[in-house]
Formats: sequence, structure tokens, C-alpha cells
Amino acid sequence: MNPYAELVPVFVVALAAPLLTGLMPVRSRVPQVVLLLLGGVVIGPQLLDLAGPDSVTLLADLGMGFLFLLAGYELEPDLLRRRVGRRAGGAWLTSFVLGAAALLLLPGHQPPELLAAGAIALTTTALGIVLPILREDGRLGGRLGRSVLVLGAFGELGPIVAMAVLLGTRNSGTAALLLGAFVVLSLALAALPDRIGTGLGGTLMLRSEHGTGQSTLRLTVLLLVTLLATAQSMGFDAVLGAFVGGMVLRRWAPGDVEALERKLDAVAWGVFVPVFFVSSGMGLDVDSIIAEPLVPLVFLAAMLVVRGGPVLLWFRQELPRTERVQAALYSTTTLPLLVALTEIAVEDGSMPTDIGAALVGAGVLSVVTLPLIASRMGARRAPAAPARDDGTAEDPPEDVVRTV
Repeated sequence: MNPYAELVPVFVVALAAPLLTGLMPVRSRVPQVVLLLLGGVVIGPQLLDLAGPDSVTLLADLGMGFLFLLAGYELEPDLLRRRVGRRAGGAWLTSFVLGAAALLLLPGHQPPELLAAGAIALTTTALGIVLPILREDGRLGGRLGRSVLVLGAFGELGPIVAMAVLLGTRNSGTAALLLGAFVVLSLALAALPDRIGTGLGGTLMLRSEHGTGQSTLRLTVLLLVTLLATAQSMGFDAVLGAFVGGMVLRRWAPGDVEALERKLDAVAWGVFVPVFFVSSGMGLDVDSIIAEPLVPLVFLAAMLVVRGGPVLLWFRQELPRTERVQAALYSTTTLPLLVALTEIAVEDGSMPTDIGAALVGAGVLSVVTLPLIASRMGARRAPAAPARDDGTAEDPPEDVVRTV
């Protein structure tokens, strides 16, 4: 069998998605992630059967790795230590508890693995989708933008850590100890450039960072693959290694940082990440969604209560009412991390395929509707300088904003 034949429709969908997105009106534009998933459904086994997820396994796995590498690179740790970070952390923990409690109300005895996977799934945030919308609306530099940024960071980091501890192959106590060891290893890795960056190795790296050498990009790929393999060998999901890899890369940032960021976007979004979403669409259990069309709507309502409700509670003093509702809607917007989580949970038996498909369906609905509603709630205006914890103005954290 020709191993390249099934790659052709996958990359046709990858090319068509941004082109179709560009044809849509700006104010009602659907994120290309949705089109990639839908394109995967069309070419997958349940419709045209032109390709299957097994044909792109390695490319899709690397795509998921790059997706979380870029998510980890976005995160500015200093924001998590401020008051807004503490409120966002409290909101996420409240969401996780509410999610587990809501699933306990389901009829019948639910296994702990399903409860954990479901609770995590209800608390994720698609930070890479909402940030471009906030920037376009001129809200990224104000209180709303800062709040959504840190809420989204916890909506990505919290589920990833919870996935590593609760959905790994080891018991939670052992997983927590190994997670600590992994963090120590990552901190040591992050400090490594301080020792070697000014020596001969650093000089050679900078000399060959462009042209045919591309040393800094190759170093990034090496970092990603190494941490993916390390996390996997410790019994964690590979996404933890990818996310930490992005945080380490943020500290390394070798050579021409802006050029490296452009290269990462080109490699990740030009090749690997679209394949991951198309592959996820090809593996989506569409029959289950069609058989129970109301279930995704129920899950979307649960996400609004579980994820959005705590935001309204914890940010009642941080934001005025309208912006607080907007922040809740943006925080409930989810899809990339939800797709990865459900795919992992279904593969290891923690979640039935029909539940996983319904959750992804709810995520698609959230991406299509919630950012649009939130964007139209507030009038377009120039960004205001966000206030510090002491009430004085500060410059917006533009250095932590990148589009995933």
C-alpha cells in the first residue's frame, strides 16, 4: 500500500481550512481548528474513508507536542504570582471540584478514572483561540485581557498537571513524587544555558541559527522530543513534557528570539499541528453525536456552570459585571486541549468513545458561539492600561502574548 496516498487528503484539509476561514466575515469567523476537525470527519472512515488516524500517528503525536510546546512558551510565570493569578488559580480549583461533583450525580456507579477525566475536561480553556479575538477587539491590554490571559494559563496548565497525576499509568502518590522529580529535572534543564550559552557551544549555536544550519530550531525540536520521551518514560502523558518544554524554551530563547518564534509557528502550524486536529477529526465518533445530539448541548451547559461560574465568583472584585461575564465566556471556550484530553482518555480506557465525542462536540460549540457572544457584549474601545495590585497603572504584558 502506498504510504503517502493517505497523506494527500490530510494536507488538502490542512490547506483548505485557513483559506476557508479567510473567506468568512471577520466578526463571525470560525477558528480554523473547527474546520480542521470537520475536514478530518469528512475524509475519515465514517464518511469518505480517504484516510485514517493510523496513517498519520507519528505526525499527529508531534503535532500535539508542538501545540503544547507553544502553549507552555506563552505562559509568563510572574503573572501567576500576582493577585489576579491567585484568583484564577482559585477559580480553576473550584471548577475542578464542581466538575467532579457534577459527574457524581450521573446515574449508576462511575469509575474514578471517568470522574477524573470528565472533571478535567470541564475545566479546560482554549487560550490560543481567545487571545487573537481580544487583541482584535482592542481589549488585550486592559483588565479583561490580563484576567483572561491568566485564567487561560490555569485553564491549560491545571488540566495538564491533573492529567499527569490522575490519568497516568501509576498511582497518584507515586505520580506526584515522579512529577516532583520531573519538575526538578526541568528546572535544571532551564538553568543549563546559563552555564554553556556564553562558551564555545553558544557561539557555534548563534553562528548556525539561520540558513542551512537552523541550530536553534533543531535545539528546540531536540528539547521537545527529549521531554516528551522523559515524561512518557515516567508514566506521564506526553503533553506534560511538551508544555514544560515550552516553559524551558521561554527561558532559553537562544539567538534571534523573534526569528525563532516565527520558525516555530511555521513548523508547528505549517506541518504538525494541523495534522493532529485532522487526525482527531478522523477518529471522532460522529455516530454517537448523531445518535444523542442533545448530549453535547448538555456538556456545553455543564462547562458554562463548572468553568464559567467560579470565574464570576472569584473575579467579582477584579472586574465589573459585564467584563466578568465576558471573562467567564472566554474561559469556557475550549477545544485544542479538550481534543487532546479526550483522545488520551479514550485510548487508555478512562472514557467511553461516545462521551469523548460528545465532549469534543461541546467544545466545537463553545468555540463557535462563546467568543462571538463575549466579543459583542462589550463595545470596541482602545485598550486601557491594567492596574497593578496596588491600583497604579502598568504596561500590558505584551511579552507573554503570542497566538497559538
